[in-house]
Amino acid sequence: MKPSYRKRLLLPAAALFAVGAAQTAAAGESGSFELIATQVHDYTTLKHAGRTITAGPLKGTASVVATSGGPFADGANYRGACVVYVKTSDAGIDLEAPCTITDEADDVLYLLSERRAGNIAAGGGGTGNFRILGGTGKYAGIVGDCPYRTSYLPGKWIVTKSKCTWRRP
Repeated sequence: MKPSYRKRLLLPAAALFAVGAAQTAAAGESGSFELIATQVHDYTTLKHAGRTITAGPLKGTASVVATSGGPFADGANYRGACVVYVKTSDAGIDLEAPCTITDEADDVLYLLSERRAGNIAAGGGGTGNFRILGGTGKYAGIVGDCPYRTSYLPGKWIVTKSKCTWRRP
C-alpha cells in the first residue's frame, strides 16, 4: 500500500475517534458520595409577627466517608461556613442555609440547605436536602442533591449525615 493511500485511510479514522472522544466528554460525569459534618452554631432568636425567627452562622468540618469517584475523594476533608435562616410557626419549620465549603486544595463547593421538617433544638433535628450549586476548581459546573439528616446536640453542636448524587452536565 502506498504511503499516501494509508494517510487517506488514517485521517478519516482519526477524525471519527476525535468526534467519539468529544461526545464522551460532552456527555458529562456523574457520581455519588457520602458526607458527615460536625458543626457549631451561634444563632440569635427573636419573636416576630407571630413566629420565631432564628438566624446566625454555622461553622465546622466535613469528611467524605464513601464515594464513587470524581472530584470527591474518599477521606477528603472540608472546612465550611453557612448562614442559617429559620422561620418557625404553628405551621412548622422553614430553614434555608447557603453554605460554602472549602477542601484541602482551596477549591470551593457551594451548597444550599433547605429543610421543612423537625426543629433546631438540642435533642432534635430533622431531614432536609442540600442542593449542590457548583463551585471553583474541580467543582466548577457540578450540580446535584444531598438528602440529609441533622441532629442537634447540647452545647450548640450539630452532626449532619448526607448521601449525595452529583453530575457535571
